[in-house]
Amino acid sequence: MSTREEGAERWSPVDTVAGVLAMISIFASALGLVWRPVRVIPFAVVLALIAARMSARHERLVAWAVAAAVACWTVGMALAVITENPLY
Repeated sequence: MSTREEGAERWSPVDTVAGVLAMISIFASALGLVWRPVRVIPFAVVLALIAARMSARHERLVAWAVAAAVACWTVGMALAVITENPLY
């Protein structure tokens, strides 16, 4: 007999949606590097946090999404200030 639960290995639709939200967050963070970081990157952070709360199965992907949001916020704001582009 196995000690695992029977449903532990199955993917649920919530896991899929959490993964998609994390990927959209990474894409939005990258978009914030080149286009108005104050408008885009907070949206990416919210998506990453929602994905983190939805499912524990994608915890590495969500960690990458949060790290990408932080890095892109820092670099995007610096680039916008240095090149004198609008922040928002």
